[in-house]
Amino acid sequence: MDWRERITVDPAVCHGQACIKGTRVTVSVVLDNLGAGESPEQIASAYRLASEDIQAALLYVAELAKERFFPLDVC
Repeated sequence: MDWRERITVDPAVCHGQACIKGTRVTVSVVLDNLGAGESPEQIASAYRLASEDIQAALLYVAELAKERFFPLDVC
């Protein structure tokens, strides 16, 4: 799957945050819900998304993680 087919960034939509294409559902909302323990199916149902939209959001963030490095303090 190519996340670019389902994720868009438009300065006129949600202040330019990455969104599921054709919606105002931001990738961060999808991730927040996953982090809170919601299943992909629950999120898709609640926001009227396809399961592929949830997968695309995860792939998008994985791509971002490859581009940035945040050093962690090691005790």
